[in-house]
Amino acid sequence: MSPFPFMEATVAIPLTLVIPALGAVLIALNGRHPNLRDGLMVAIAALLFATVLQILPAVLSGGRPAITLIELLPGLSMAFEVEPLGMIFALVASSLWIITSLYAIGYMRGANESKQTRFHACFAVALFSVMGIAFAENMFTLFIFYEVLTLSTYPLVAHKGNREAQQGARTYLVLLLGTSIGFQLVAIVATWWLAGSLSFTEGGIMEGHVSHALGGLLLLLYIYGIGKAALMPFHRWLPAAMVAPTPVSALLHAVAVVKAGVFTVLKVSTYIFGQDYLRELWSADLLMYIAAFSLLSASLVALQKDNLKARLAYSTVSQLSYITLGAMLAHELAAIGGSMHIVMHAFGKITLFFCAGAIYVASKKTNISEMDGIGRRMPFTMGAYLLGALAVIGVPPMGGLWSKWHLVLGAADSGQLLMVLVIMLSTLLNIAYLLRPAVRAFLMPPKEGESRGIREAPLLCVVPLCITALGCMALFLAADPLRAMLGGIFGN
Repeated sequence: MSPFPFMEATVAIPLTLVIPALGAVLIALNGRHPNLRDGLMVAIAALLFATVLQILPAVLSGGRPAITLIELLPGLSMAFEVEPLGMIFALVASSLWIITSLYAIGYMRGANESKQTRFHACFAVALFSVMGIAFAENMFTLFIFYEVLTLSTYPLVAHKGNREAQQGARTYLVLLLGTSIGFQLVAIVATWWLAGSLSFTEGGIMEGHVSHALGGLLLLLYIYGIGKAALMPFHRWLPAAMVAPTPVSALLHAVAVVKAGVFTVLKVSTYIFGQDYLRELWSADLLMYIAAFSLLSASLVALQKDNLKARLAYSTVSQLSYITLGAMLAHELAAIGGSMHIVMHAFGKITLFFCAGAIYVASKKTNISEMDGIGRRMPFTMGAYLLGALAVIGVPPMGGLWSKWHLVLGAADSGQLLMVLVIMLSTLLNIAYLLRPAVRAFLMPPKEGESRGIREAPLLCVVPLCITALGCMALFLAADPLRAMLGGIFGN
């Protein structure tokens, strides 16, 4: 039952936008009072999650609560509708924002970072845009919030203000805006012109309006226009953004940016093209093989990286490709597996980035080669790292097992045995590049004098990473209700 049963879902939807937007203003106005500012951030994050929960009962009962703010032209409106995939994305983002807010306070204070008020305000604006993306009723509405997310996270990437940060932020902005305006916007306009609608519709809107030849071209424009999905070769923005503080990396990789990208890939493939139409397109197979290549090649690059955040960045490029691969297989099980992977990867990867940040705050170490024996000084952090790594790999009893299981079943049932092999091989590569830091931390003796004085990071850093690590295990048991909810995407 909803914690506030008096609130209608149609009232809660606009509130999920108002709360983080108003929160950003309040945070900015209280910059001179750090304790009040930080307390407001946590309170606003909790209020947003509670509001998102108001919508859940309606979706679980099979409803699709919706509101329209304004209709600009026939078939072109600013409107919101909550379906199962959007509901799950909103729940993940809003719940993890609470934990990330606590972590950000501990990290920013522990690392003595400057411009903390701007940082937290931009964080709130980013969550405002994520709520708009999650609940968008059509591609036009989603595109508007997609661009707001890019612009609001740019100052976060450039936060440190040095030359490296500015260069990384420029790469971030140019690639994301360039792909969305140069490719995605063109595809959106063409879809509206040809199909007369941009609404997310079960079964898609293309069939009978767009030829398969032109549909294949539009699919390419859409998928490469969704630059936040980091499909090669438009993936460089993601490693470039690692110059940002670790809470931003957690936001980019787990809570908001990349998840908004692969979420949009799933929405486009399922509700704009539809699986039956998608199977007939020449570019679907091409994109499937590109995703498979991205999956394996990014894993091989990750193996070569000594910097922990850089390794995790290329791991994210690889993990996102699982979801794109699941979408391009145009099979219900694969699409459900990709949707589940949004949740499973979110908890696993945010844990890993939280751990990387905690290691930096406590020891100023950033390279894996410097972490010998650190697990003896930071057992909670490195224990959580191990659990997060096992979750991303997909080892039971971690939730990541179920998303990969559904992807494998979908690929096998589609007759794509090569994709089954790709998923298996990539999992072995996951083991190789994710477990090495834990092995060195726990099994290698510390170098003489290097671990002296090192201890766990501040409590506000350690507690959140322990919570998300436990969440990775809890998701193993929560797979059935998650799977049942995602079945609603296909009317099951």
